[in-house]
Amino acid sequence: MTQTAYLNGEFMPIEEARVPVLDRGFIFGDGIYEVVPVYARRPFRWPQHLARLKRSLAAIGIDNPHDDDGWTKLVTDLVARHEWPDQFVYMQVTRGVARRDHAFPRPAVRPTVFGMSSPLVLPTAAQVEQGVAAITLPDERWLHCDIKSTSLLGNVLAREAAVQAGASECVMFRDGYLTEGSASNIWVARGERLYGPPTDNLVLQGVRYGLIQELCAQAGIDLQLRRILREEVQAADELILSSATKEVLAITSLDGRPVGSGRPGPVFANLYAAYQQVKARLASR
Repeated sequence: MTQTAYLNGEFMPIEEARVPVLDRGFIFGDGIYEVVPVYARRPFRWPQHLARLKRSLAAIGIDNPHDDDGWTKLVTDLVARHEWPDQFVYMQVTRGVARRDHAFPRPAVRPTVFGMSSPLVLPTAAQVEQGVAAITLPDERWLHCDIKSTSLLGNVLAREAAVQAGASECVMFRDGYLTEGSASNIWVARGERLYGPPTDNLVLQGVRYGLIQELCAQAGIDLQLRRILREEVQAADELILSSATKEVLAITSLDGRPVGSGRPGPVFANLYAAYQQVKARLASR
């Protein structure tokens, strides 16, 4: 089916969407984005995604181009224009079009707002049952990973390194401590306890962070957020990644060595089952 895009107040076929070459998103990567999964045509945890979008805009000093109702209508309209029951909506806001200069344009220019929806392709049954491989890498990105910035070159290079190694994701470390993956949060299980890095400037506080906390409470899993040493990751019983499009997925091989038993473990199984229950409740509304 034809994919419809939104650009600065208008809907159009995505192949017709154009932005000027002097858009600061194109020149500098000066913008932010948000990705919202949609199940059974219902946006999943939309209030949390909207809150993060507004935090990112504020963090880099872009005036919010829509109020909450405007953003909600934009997402709803994009979903309605596509027939896929499960989708993911991508939204991007750049600082706008201006003469090339590192400093912000003065006076401020109108932000560029872009949105599109694509079919949501979830992990395969084999990936859920067997887990995926990952490699370790040094975290060489900038120091504001808490901002969902469109400047993703560090993440792109990390993900490409994983692909070239035949892996699905990377697990990154800064100064000997776990941060995250190229496009996911990383969780460490020891016994029945789950650990995650603290929500500071070194990781993106994925919307799954709050969801994982809720799912752990529901499943009786003790969750602790703290700094996690590389050695703890390498000795983990289970490693789990989470993201908007991957949901939760077990990492069963790290740098070519099995994680724990080399199979998805009980903590992952409980989180995955609880995740599917939350989705089922959403679809039944």
